[in-house]
Amino acid sequence: MHVHPHTEHHFTASAAVRDLVIGMSDGLTVPFALAAGLTGAVVSARVIVLAGAAEIAAGSIAMGLGGYLAARTDAEHYEHERQREIRETREIPQAEEAEVREVFEGWGLSGEQITPIVKAIRSDEKRWVDFMMRFELGLEEPDPDRALRSAATIAGAYIVGGLIPLSPYIFAGSISNALFISILVTLAALLLFGMWKARLTGIAPWRGGAQTMLIGGLAAAAAFAIARLFR
Repeated sequence: MHVHPHTEHHFTASAAVRDLVIGMSDGLTVPFALAAGLTGAVVSARVIVLAGAAEIAAGSIAMGLGGYLAARTDAEHYEHERQREIRETREIPQAEEAEVREVFEGWGLSGEQITPIVKAIRSDEKRWVDFMMRFELGLEEPDPDRALRSAATIAGAYIVGGLIPLSPYIFAGSISNALFISILVTLAALLLFGMWKARLTGIAPWRGGAQTMLIGGLAAAAAFAIARLFR
């Protein structure tokens, strides 16, 4: 009987997708709310476009910088903890060996099973430190290029997302028409984006899309209502 090889497909781009989600969701929501609020205040389309462009520029820089600093902090934290583990394996190896044993005991292995495994791990410092980083501290070595890539992804996604609700104000004849078109295209974009995000995370696509669309719609509605109230 012919046996087909078992192939597993795992999603491995979680960090990049997280950056894309952060940038796109904020890019769609914040400029959308800003444009709706300025429309509620009945300012000109030109003012809305200029204010929206300024917000997209500032927002993309701020979000990108935030992503860069977060990734750098992760890398610095990992390196600090790694140096500490290296120092401890050299200065207090018995204590570190006991911690390795505790990990395997937590997995249900007996002392006889653990002893040769611990001996093999201790025989190589890098392997020992890697084990402690992964299974004691739960830390994965970060990609050295992660910080710049994270900043670029978040900033780029923010710009793309922000241009969607703002673009109708560039081409529409009146701000009321622009607002109507902006609502339609942005809610559609939020729905599709939410469905795509839900598919990656295992949530029902329509549920994820509806949640994302609802959040963006409520933000814009609140900004519009407040602007109308205090106009």
